Amino acid sequence: MSESNFGAQPPHEMSLSQPKNRKSTCTTCLLIFLFSCAPASAQETLPEYQVKAAYLFNFLKFVEWPEEAFPDPLAPIVIGICGEDLFGNSLPQVIIGKTVQGRDLIIHRYHTGEDLRGAHILFISPSEKKRLPLILSSLHGASVLTVADMEGFLEGGGIIQFVSENNRVRFAINTDAASKAKLKMSSKLLSLARIVGGNGKEAGN
Repeated sequence: MSESNFGAQPPHEMSLSQPKNRKSTCTTCLLIFLFSCAPASAQETLPEYQVKAAYLFNFLKFVEWPEEAFPDPLAPIVIGICGEDLFGNSLPQVIIGKTVQGRDLIIHRYHTGEDLRGAHILFISPSEKKRLPLILSSLHGASVLTVADMEGFLEGGGIIQFVSENNRVRFAINTDAASKAKLKMSSKLLSLARIVGGNGKEAGN
């Protein structure tokens, strides 16, 4: 188990590339992007999980947790990673020195058998695909924003799924699952997502 304090801002869309030797200053590229977002001509080609790390941070700013999700007003927001950590240094670099809603940020890498309900946002790695039903079941009734990039994640009860469209990272939201977790999502976040219901079908279909 390991924890670290950190906090940065992501893009709405960014082209994907394979990780290369990049200096940590690359992270500053993310600061010019907001969800609202920058034109495609201004987008920087970044490694996939650096883009996703930036998204994770911005999700925190557009979601409201119930008061009971925190033990006290000063408790930190826990960013959890369940399974293989594919972010490397990207997630710490993206959130370093940042706070959200006046709270510090903690990265916690969960191992098998640990209680996942202490996380506020939980990225479930593809390495946990076989255990996904068990993981989501263990979070039933908890206000945990679950995120993954596995196919079928939303149909299984996950809340946010990363998807690739035209070689860009986008995301879809299961609003029914978010409601069950007592999470309030801003209209701005929802306007940028593909919305699906609990059955995995897009809203309106």
